[in-house]
Formats: sequence, C-alpha cells, structure tokens
Amino acid sequence: VMATSTPARRLDALLHQLKNQHPRRAEAEGSDSSGDSSEVYDVLIVGAGFAGLYAIHKLRQQGLKLRVLEQAPGIGGTWYWNRYPGARCDVPSVEYSYSFSPEVEAEWEWTECMAGQPEIERYANYVADKFDLRKDITLNTKVTDMRFDESTETWDVSASDGVRRIAQFVMTAVGCLSHPSEPDAYHDAVANFGGPVYMTGRWPEEEPDFRGKRVGVVGTGSSGIQAIPVIAESAAKLTVFQRTPQFTIPANNHPLDKEYLRRCRERYPAIREAERKSNIGIALVTNLGGTIHDPAAPLPVSSKEAVAVLDLTQQERTERSKKLGFEAIRNLSDTRLDMKANELACEMFREHLFRVVKDPAVAAALMPTGTPLGCKRQVIDTNYYDTYNRPNVKLVDLRKGGIERVTTNGIVLEGGDNFELDAIVFATGFDALSGPLLALNPVGRGGQTLAQKWAEGPKTYLGIQIAGFPNLFTVTGPGSPSVLSNMIVSIEQHVDWIAECIAHTRQRKSRVVEATRQAEEEWVMEVNQVAEQGLGGIIFTHPTCSSWYLGANIPGKPRVFMPYGRQIRIEIHKVFRTDSTGAQVRRGSWK
Repeated sequence: VMATSTPARRLDALLHQLKNQHPRRAEAEGSDSSGDSSEVYDVLIVGAGFAGLYAIHKLRQQGLKLRVLEQAPGIGGTWYWNRYPGARCDVPSVEYSYSFSPEVEAEWEWTECMAGQPEIERYANYVADKFDLRKDITLNTKVTDMRFDESTETWDVSASDGVRRIAQFVMTAVGCLSHPSEPDAYHDAVANFGGPVYMTGRWPEEEPDFRGKRVGVVGTGSSGIQAIPVIAESAAKLTVFQRTPQFTIPANNHPLDKEYLRRCRERYPAIREAERKSNIGIALVTNLGGTIHDPAAPLPVSSKEAVAVLDLTQQERTERSKKLGFEAIRNLSDTRLDMKANELACEMFREHLFRVVKDPAVAAALMPTGTPLGCKRQVIDTNYYDTYNRPNVKLVDLRKGGIERVTTNGIVLEGGDNFELDAIVFATGFDALSGPLLALNPVGRGGQTLAQKWAEGPKTYLGIQIAGFPNLFTVTGPGSPSVLSNMIVSIEQHVDWIAECIAHTRQRKSRVVEATRQAEEEWVMEVNQVAEQGLGGIIFTHPTCSSWYLGANIPGKPRVFMPYGRQIRIEIHKVFRTDSTGAQVRRGSWK
C-alpha cells in the first residue's frame, strides 16, 4: 500500500474556499439572489435504486453529509423505469431483498416466488419510508458531467438542475442495465411515426392502453419476451419484429403462501450466509427459473444429479425432451465445456419448440441457431412460445431483412414489406455495465475522460475503483459479478466495502484513495482469465457468442467480457490484505 498522509481539509474549510473563489456561489441552504448555487458534500451518490438507498442508510452511520441525485421522478432505479407489461425479477423474491435489516425481513410479505415490477417498486418505497431516506434524495435531476479537481482533491459535479455540487467522494449507484440501447429505428420512429412510441427501459407511469390497437414490438430479449405475451392479450394485432431468437425456458413462477414465508424468516440468517458463499448469490434455487427449495432444506441446496448430454443416446435425448420439455436443457454437466455437447442440447431445445409452436414456419423462425446455449444470461418466461399460437400474433424474422425505415403509418422492411401499426414498442435492451457510467461523462486526473480510458473496454479494480479517477466508487461496476449474481447481494457487499474504505480514508486524515494502475491491470487479467475458465466454461467468450455481456449488442462497442464470472465471495475477500494501520485493502494508494 502506498500512503502519504496529509492534513485533511474539513468540509467547512472547503466551502469557505469555494465561496472565496466563486463569491456569487453559496451553499444550498443560502443561495444568493442570482439563483446561482453550490452544494458541498462528503459523499455524492448518483442513483436512487437499491444501491443508492442502501448507501444512504450505510453512510449516515458515519455522520457524513451526503446527497443522492436521481434522474427519475421516483425511486427504485431499474424497477422504476422498467414497468412495462410483464416485467418481473428472475431471482426469488425472498432473496432479491435487503439483508441488512431483520425488521424489514420480518415485516415485508412477498406474494410471488418471483416478484413483478409493481411489488418490487412498492418494496423499494417501503424501505425508503421506513428509514426516512427520501430527505437525502433529489429527484428529476440528471448528472451531466463530473470532473475531479486536482487542486482541491474533490469532484465537481454538474446536473440538469443547474446546481453545482462539490464532494470529496462520489459513489455511482446507476445500475448495470439503466442506459437503454436506442437503435436507429427508434430515433426514426420518434421522428416520423404518427402514433405513440415506447421503450421498455423507459416505460411511462400511466399504462398505455393497447386494446383494439395494432402494436409492433421490436426486440425479443428478456424485456420483449416478458412483454409480448401480456401485450398480445389486449392488442387487436401484435407484430413481433425479431432479430435474434433466444433460448428461453419457463419461469415456474407461483404465489407464495404464508407458511413458506414464515419458514424463510426463521431461516434468514442461514439463507443470507449461503447467498454470500454461493456462486451467484442465491441460496434456494440452483438455476434461474428452477424449483425453489424449502427454506428448511440443508444449505447450500444441491441440484439434481447432473447429466452429461454426450453420454445420452439419441433416443434418450428425445425421451428427455418429451418428458421435461424446455426444462430438458437444465442440469447438463458438459454444455459449457464442450461445443458438441452444447449443440446436442440446442437440438433438444429446438425439438421441443416444434412441439409447442403449431406453425412449423414460425417455429423455425423462433429457433436459435449459431449461438451457444448458455453464453447469454438465461431468459425465463411465462407462456412466451404459446403466444405465437394466438391468431392475433405475427412473427417477423428480421434475419431475412432488417428494418429499412419507420414511416408515419408503421414499419417498412428492407424487402419492401410494410406493416401498418398504431403503436410501436422498442424492447432493444441496454448498453450494459459501462454505458451508465460513461453517460456521466467523468473526467479524472490530467483531464482524461472515462471514455478515453475505456476506449478498448472497461478497466476497473474489483469493479469498484478506476485508476486515475480518485475517490470515485462504482457499485457493481464492470469487473464485478454484478449481472451474473443476485444484484442485491452484490450491492450490499460493495456498499459495505466502500463505506469501510471511506471511513478508513478519513481516519487516516487523508483526502484521496485510489486504485493503482498495477492493481487494476492485474484485476483485468483476472477477470479475463475467469471469463474463459470460470462459471461460463468456454461459452461466455466463444467467438459465436454475441451477448450484451460482451457489448455485442451495441455497434462499435469493444468486445470485452465485462462481468466477473466467479463466486461473489471471492471477488473482494480473496484480495484483502492488511496494511500497517489494520485496513483491509490491496494495492490502493492514499494521499
């Protein structure tokens, strides 16, 4: 650890200096008559989703002056914006929840195995009210720029409300999937289409009424797959524009009874401990959409005995497919390790798809080809494939010709086919992990922008800090388990670590804490190595994989595997070591 101790400037001294430099600026409590104002904080947090809410609660315990800036009109982050029809979590609700408060665990009652968006948003608001978190949140305020001032060793943050905010530390709690991907067709639609245009990642609070309407949905990723069956129930006609077919399996969602919740509450300490020691931060299921185990079961739960698909005959594979349906691809031990095994599993999936979808041409268009099973985040659904048996649903395979333009009346394909529509929904995903951070336009030491530093792909230390960007902490950033895990488990782990790091920095009477470039480079090597040898086997980085894990859904984005594909407990704990002051750090630097 490199550390050079210097006397820390107190917050009031910094404010005094700021006022002397900018006499027309004043702190928020007393801005002058010009309306020009500045606010000074110990910590500025960007985002009021689950990470931002927990950060308020955690950092208040240190007596820090803090403020959260949130661009949305409400709290909840991902679960505020993604309120599209059918939106729900793919992690069991009893585990997709905070662990820091036994009182919250005892009071809140989940109604479904995998909660829908409305219930998760209510939960976020319940936590905010219970701990009086709203008083530290400013809504409808988007961060537009942030620059590290080397002369004062603080961050100077600009936002859409015109207020200048200065903070010693900045914590980004912007989420991994919060920056929607807006393809050319979306901008074309906004400019030209005569009806309403919606984006699943920015869904309006007032639910659109699709009854009697001709609706087009562009995109069949997770959001589209959740929305399509629900929209089909009310639309007069639904046209689905599909670019890339997906491997999606049943969610197996169901109501939770009070007795199950009671047993969960009794076992929460053991469940939480098992989450923190697990591969993906989930204790009661072994894979997304899998059977949720009794909370009284021995933890960690064991999966059904895995089967090597290469050991099965053609007849055995067919029988397995007939018996288990889409579930047949679960618990196969060799699909991530051997491409021949992977293709055999794909064939089992496609075989059952033909049984479910009645029109052979539609079934063929829905079949994923050329992409390994498991290289993308597993999508789970409710009645997705059955929806294509409805008479009011039409599938358009964009692999045969993409969208040429959007007109006043609808969508025109490259081949000339014209689809007249009353409303268009874009379910085109996100610029994941790095996109939300780049949108903040951070500028670090020497005037280097984050976009410049990440021109060849994101580089971080632990997914939490970036060399050259002192006092900036990224909750669940690139290089952390994040989207490969139960996000709330990872969020709590990161916020706890950041809070401890800030406390230690202040105890040392230091102004700056920063990851070294050597530590960052070593961690990038670790992330890359694990991507090829970790949870994903050879699948995550296979040349034929085009997942958003790799940024492949965003034109021009560097192809880099961004999450850390190993157990969440390894990410931080294995790299701790103790310095002379007793802090658990590794190759950080203090000033």
